[in-house]
Amino acid sequence: MADSPKDLIKEKIDIVDFIGSYIPLTRTGKNWKALCPFHKEKTPSFMVSPERQTWRCFGCGASGDIFTFLMKYENLEFGEALKILAEKAGIELKKISPQEYKYVGLLYDLNDLAKKFFINQLENNKKAFNYLLSRGLKPETIAEFEIGYAPLSGDELSIYFINAGYTPEDLIRAGLVIRNEQGKIFDRFRGRIMFPIHNHLGKVVGFTGRILPELESEDVGKYVNSPETPIFKKSKILYGFWKSKNFIREKNSVFLVEGQMDFLASWQAGIKNTVASSGTALTESHLSALRKLTDNLIITFDNDPAGQEAGEKAIDMALNFDFNVKIVVFHNFKDPAEAVLANPQNLFDAIENALSAPEFYFEKYLKSQNKFSREYLKEIQAVLQKLLNIESPVERNFWIKKLSEKTSIDEKILIEEAQKLAQKTKISFPKGTENQNEVLPQKKFTRWELLSQEFISALLSLEKLQEDVEEKIYLEPLHQKIFDLLVKGIKKSEDPYLDEIIDLILLKVTSPESYDLEKIKKELKKEYIKEKRKEIVSKIKEAELKNDHNALEQALQELYQLLNQE
Repeated sequence: MADSPKDLIKEKIDIVDFIGSYIPLTRTGKNWKALCPFHKEKTPSFMVSPERQTWRCFGCGASGDIFTFLMKYENLEFGEALKILAEKAGIELKKISPQEYKYVGLLYDLNDLAKKFFINQLENNKKAFNYLLSRGLKPETIAEFEIGYAPLSGDELSIYFINAGYTPEDLIRAGLVIRNEQGKIFDRFRGRIMFPIHNHLGKVVGFTGRILPELESEDVGKYVNSPETPIFKKSKILYGFWKSKNFIREKNSVFLVEGQMDFLASWQAGIKNTVASSGTALTESHLSALRKLTDNLIITFDNDPAGQEAGEKAIDMALNFDFNVKIVVFHNFKDPAEAVLANPQNLFDAIENALSAPEFYFEKYLKSQNKFSREYLKEIQAVLQKLLNIESPVERNFWIKKLSEKTSIDEKILIEEAQKLAQKTKISFPKGTENQNEVLPQKKFTRWELLSQEFISALLSLEKLQEDVEEKIYLEPLHQKIFDLLVKGIKKSEDPYLDEIIDLILLKVTSPESYDLEKIKKELKKEYIKEKRKEIVSKIKEAELKNDHNALEQALQELYQLLNQE
């Protein structure tokens, strides 16, 4: 019987069906496999166990249950995942866990009600609606993205909610109202066009409010965002992603813009694989969410100093994430919204002529036209510094060759200069050739441990796991303990580390024909002998150092017996 909301939800939702709705799964014996959505790979190493209702990637090491999968895939906090999975399971969180509902479920409900309130207000305010039309938005786009209006009065939303039975404290937690020093509450958003911010699953979690032009002043911010709450983290949410993620996957590219109006104009023009950073700096969480869908990123940013600076930071971060980055440059327009308003074809032409990141930097920084000076050196160093952000050493070296051709400076000299810059910034850089890569693979288990795991998995697959298996003596010691537990039908111990390895073994269980048991036995025995030989040689050396003849004789006898097993 489930004793918590989490357990009850896990009983209702099958992990194979759930994960299968995100990524294609293929049956392999008792388990299911797929390409891991959390790192780049060509051979499937992501396994799902319906028996244990768990998943694990043997490539990157990520693992968990439906909650951890949803949180990692959609970039959510636990509370958000709990609310979403409760709905999916048909469970009313308010009834089974009032405390959890109060923490996150209520916030979703309040934001959804606020959205409906703002939509109703827009329908009754011609001035606000006409402003959106003047910006080029069509009524169907306004409706599709649930745009609304916050009245100027300052208390209409508060009164609406309090009359509906909600407390001021609830509204403050949701970020919809503010309490001043005198204790009076008033609406956070006043006289503003309201853009609901949806999380990656389409739930409203916050708002951006744009002041109407006639109300603009130096004392009032043009844009106001909801504060961060348990369900709204600006660093994790991309505006429009809930709508565009399938288009991004289909197109295998994403068009990244700065704000809501740029997104809406691009979407309306037909560029459906668009997202917006929504008035906040691009973050690693944003890029991680996009990287699951594509490795092709097209960036544009406002044609002003602040936009240029933010754009360069975004490019450099994306290069570090190993994106293929292109930059859309508008010479005659401030941003995509302005370009589309003049003529939607402007946007298509700009995307068609997008520059690769290195080409963009060549154009931006190389101004001296091969006339050597200290200024020219600084320009070349600026470009090299940017090229260091490219994750792939091969791609990095390719662009250094291009830089060499463009500047007529020998490639080796540029590499030497880049190495000095790399040392200052602690960036790994190929030493003189595109084939060297200093990134070393991390290894969690020894070969003996891996073969021990494979042997036990093979026995389970073949239904030959029993106490009298003679090759048991060749297992790594910890895996002998695991062998004994599994023979007894025990799949959980009091040791979390032991349980982690048991999970690994059970997830590797597949169809019997997938295993060559005799070959595994042979390799396991060889590895056992190799490891034992190391151990005995160490004993021999220690006995010789101590001049311990008895220990030496015993170790030599062990070595002789071991060699007879080969």
